[in-house]
Amino acid sequence: MDDILSVNGLTVSFDGFKALDSLDFSVRQDELRVVIGPNGAGKTTLLDLICGKTKPDSGSINFKDQDVTGMIEYQITRAGIGRKFQTPSIYQDLTVHENLEISYPEKRSVFGSLFFKSSAELVEKINGVAEQIFLTDELDSKAGVLSHGQKQWLEIGLLLMQDPELLLLDEPVAGMSAKERESTADLLRSVSKGRSVILIEHDMAFVEKIAQTVTVLHQGQRLAEGSMQHVQNDQRVIDVYLGD
Repeated sequence: MDDILSVNGLTVSFDGFKALDSLDFSVRQDELRVVIGPNGAGKTTLLDLICGKTKPDSGSINFKDQDVTGMIEYQITRAGIGRKFQTPSIYQDLTVHENLEISYPEKRSVFGSLFFKSSAELVEKINGVAEQIFLTDELDSKAGVLSHGQKQWLEIGLLLMQDPELLLLDEPVAGMSAKERESTADLLRSVSKGRSVILIEHDMAFVEKIAQTVTVLHQGQRLAEGSMQHVQNDQRVIDVYLGD
C-alpha cells in the first residue's frame, strides 16, 4: 500500500535542543499509526511540523506526493490534514450541532459564513458525524456542559466534518474514564476506515487495543517500529520507556 505521508531527514532545534534529529517516518494510506516514547522524545513536535505549526530547520514533509514543508497551517488543512491538540478546542457556548455546522468547510470562509444556507446534505452530514462520535442525543446541548470525554469526541467530530485524509491526534484519551476510553477505541477504529490516523498516546493498554503499527521515538529519533508486541519486546524500548 502506498505511503500517504513521508517525512525525510526532519530536524528542528529549540534553544540548541534537538527536538527532532534527522527523522525519517512514513504512514501508509488507511493506517492507524501510534507514536509512543518518553517525554521530550519529539512526539508532539512531529505533529506540530506535519500540520505547519512549527517549521523544520531541515528535511521535508510530503503528503500525497506533495511537498507541504513550507506551507502554512490553513493550506495544510485544505490539503487534507486535520489536527487535534491535547486540550479540546471547541465553542463552549454553541450547541453540539452548531459546533459541527460551523466546522463545515463551505461555512468557514467569510463569504461562506455570510451566504451559506443549511442544506439537507449538511444536516445528514452533521447527524452522521454526531452518531459516529456518540453525541446524537446531545446535538442541542451546549458544548460547555459536555463531559471531558464528550468534548474530546466533539473535537474529533469537528475534524471529521472536514473529511481529512490524515488525522493527527495528541493524547485523545487523557483524563477519560475507563468506559470513555473503550468508546474512544471504537471511535478510532471507525474513523480510521478510509483515512490515515497518527495518534500520540501514553496509555499502553489503549495502544494495544487500537494500534496497527507503533513507532517509538527517543531523543528525536526513531528507536523502534513494528507491531505492539514487537516494540514491547525490544530491549531498547524497555530500557528507555516501558521499564520492566
